[in-house]
Amino acid sequence: MADIPKDAPEHCPGTDSGSAGKASACQGCPNQTICSSAKPQGPDPAIGEIKNRLASVKHKIIVLSGKGGVGKSTFTAHLAHGLAADESKQIGVLDVDICGPSIPRILGLEGEQVHQSSSGWSPVYVTDNLAVMSVGFLLSGPDDAVIWRGPKKNGMIKQFLRDVDWGEIDYLVIDTPPGTSDEHISTTQYLSQTNVDGAVLLTTPQEVALQDVRKEITFCRKVNLPIIGVVENMSGFVCPKCTTESVIFPPTTGGGEKMAADSNIPFLGKLPLDPRIGKCCDEGKNYFEEVQESPATLAFKSIIDKIKDYCMKRREQIETDTGEENR
Repeated sequence: MADIPKDAPEHCPGTDSGSAGKASACQGCPNQTICSSAKPQGPDPAIGEIKNRLASVKHKIIVLSGKGGVGKSTFTAHLAHGLAADESKQIGVLDVDICGPSIPRILGLEGEQVHQSSSGWSPVYVTDNLAVMSVGFLLSGPDDAVIWRGPKKNGMIKQFLRDVDWGEIDYLVIDTPPGTSDEHISTTQYLSQTNVDGAVLLTTPQEVALQDVRKEITFCRKVNLPIIGVVENMSGFVCPKCTTESVIFPPTTGGGEKMAADSNIPFLGKLPLDPRIGKCCDEGKNYFEEVQESPATLAFKSIIDKIKDYCMKRREQIETDTGEENR
């Protein structure tokens, strides 16, 4: 009989088992590394499986920051809405913020559930051309907490990337939590063979946010993740009535634009604060439809156009490089 560690979880396969450290019961176990290291480990076969699964996804965009509270999920949702405004395009949103899944609420999908079919998990649809997957759909209620160790979170991300049946889609936008840790490493590693277009880095003007975003830039460069550009969110407050703009967070060290210039990466633009954005997110409404001509709407659309242009040029370059390799 296989030896069972005394502090092992229920249903532990035992140290002599071929699934030691690999079974679902092993996720989050403090002995998982020890058990799994008993035999040599090769490349995770899931990387190849994810490559095949996402072969039908033309563009993959990761939204990063490093800093919490800068509006990554809000930006992700608005980027998706902006891309989906072209009804000829199919858009997907993947929420890998495992412990703070706010995408379902922002996109008006709170309370929806995921369904499984023979081809995998079916995403939840906002509109006919905007699909979403989030751990929020797997919880029994919005107040449920996800209390998982890193390995179990990583396993969830792997499952999302490998098992969700997106079908043929033009853009997959991936929302991430703050930091440069487990979820970020797992996401970039699992997507390493899928020709990710790159990352959009979000910041706010103050230095305390810029410090963390600089760390995210370093992370992207270390894992060879292309950077599409920097967006400065909450760069000023625009009054909904008179459209007068006021500075709320003074850019004491030059803000996102200077940071982008210093780091030699593109600056995509500034997004002003508008209280109606928060209201629409709380109510699960599309801000672009509710407030069509606001300064924030125009700023969002300008940034989205730059991201689309970048993705188009990158795809053309990849196709050119592939063609030359095949000659």
